[in-house]
Amino acid sequence: MTILYELGDNLYVNLTNRCNCRCVFCLRNNSDHVQDTDSLWLEHEPTVEEVLEEAKKFDFSQYREIVFCGYGEPTLRLDDLLTIAETWKQESPSLIIRINTNGLSDLQYQTDTAKKMAGIIDKVSISLNASEKKHYFELTRSSFGVDSFDGLLTFARHCREYGISVRFSIVDLLPEQEIRECKAISEKLSVPLKIRVYEPKE
Repeated sequence: MTILYELGDNLYVNLTNRCNCRCVFCLRNNSDHVQDTDSLWLEHEPTVEEVLEEAKKFDFSQYREIVFCGYGEPTLRLDDLLTIAETWKQESPSLIIRINTNGLSDLQYQTDTAKKMAGIIDKVSISLNASEKKHYFELTRSSFGVDSFDGLLTFARHCREYGISVRFSIVDLLPEQEIRECKAISEKLSVPLKIRVYEPKE
């Protein structure tokens, strides 16, 4: 069972296979892994203790960032995620910890989740996916409905307000007009936008 895996200069944490979206473009629809990793489908969700024990096999000093991002939405285990991250921060204060997320944790928990992350999580990358709420819902099929997009934007604003380095990301296969509109949202909220190369799996 793959709990931690390396990609590039980063070490990734695979906490859950659950997700509150069913994105039409999700890599999980066609593959069980990313690049050269073993299968990222979990036999069970690892406990906090299992994650911390597995981490002892890795030298964190050789990684640029530790990233919570596996085959599921990591914030569905937010309390466990923060417990793990805080433990690692106490052991290595200079460690950079990032969450890759759909940005819907405020809707999931009906609270300001960025406030809980502040001081523990250094960076948050939010999958923006679209430039307006209807298209976003069509693409992600979020369990929170058509207003999910507004929740995502609110979460991004909260991250910025609490001093968490936050960015949006989209894939480069979006139409040019859509990309321009995503850039406009990014500029309006003062949240940088990363345009990722889409790499579909066979």
